[in-house]
Amino acid sequence: MTGGGSSQRLDRAGGTDLLTPELGPPWLRPLVDNVAEIPDAFKRRLPADVLAMVTASKALSGTKGRDAAVLVLFSGPAAAEPDGAAPHALPDDADLLLTVRAASLRHHAGQAAFPGGAADPDDDGPVATALREAREETGIDTARLHPLVTMERTFIAPSGFHVVPVLAYSPDPGPVAVVDQAETAIVARVPVRAFINPANRLMVYRRTLSRRFAGPAFLLNEMLVWGFTGQVISAMLDVAGWAEPWDAGDIRELDEAMARVGDPIVRRNSGAYEEERRK
Repeated sequence: MTGGGSSQRLDRAGGTDLLTPELGPPWLRPLVDNVAEIPDAFKRRLPADVLAMVTASKALSGTKGRDAAVLVLFSGPAAAEPDGAAPHALPDDADLLLTVRAASLRHHAGQAAFPGGAADPDDDGPVATALREAREETGIDTARLHPLVTMERTFIAPSGFHVVPVLAYSPDPGPVAVVDQAETAIVARVPVRAFINPANRLMVYRRTLSRRFAGPAFLLNEMLVWGFTGQVISAMLDVAGWAEPWDAGDIRELDEAMARVGDPIVRRNSGAYEEERRK
């Protein structure tokens, strides 16, 4: 994991991609400076049984599996508005880029996710992988983006990938859209306020054989964000100091929660998400 306030190059284990944490806005500084705290924040939100599974998966981090990376892209103005706001205050129009995977895919079909995927042999590390995959999935102009820092490499047991989330920033990433409908169903820049809104937060569980695994999730108008993506977003809200008190006792089965996507009440709770989001 890397951090700090100056340009860095990762060693070969993480690639040779240039990171520029100093190009992040003041409101992202608490997250960039404290990125090493994300794993602990990640664990604090997980029930004991899920934490045991995550710990077991981490022990497998040296096992055979494909390298992958995802782009965790925040967009928004360099400073909060109106004038006079605290420099580290989150702008009202800050957003986070997410996709919903096509229902026909073999792995994580229909699931909300950060853009990203498996590394190609020609990729020069995880930042290159994350940028390439984001461009292929969303059509985003990667020249507009500033990769800031990488998060801890995590082994995702169900798919067998070793995933590195790459935190990035752009004051204006330009248009994004679905490029290949066979891979992606939705591309959206979701307001960060929609994730902070306590009305949109819940815990989602699914059963694996005789065990029940639950984790933090976000129920929005067009998507249910859960699993690894939901856990990362939840941890980032905690580390950045953006999280508000929410009902972690609201625990729902995955299919039940998914069935509520698009519900008028969910649309209202999301704070006019459909009108706020930008493509």
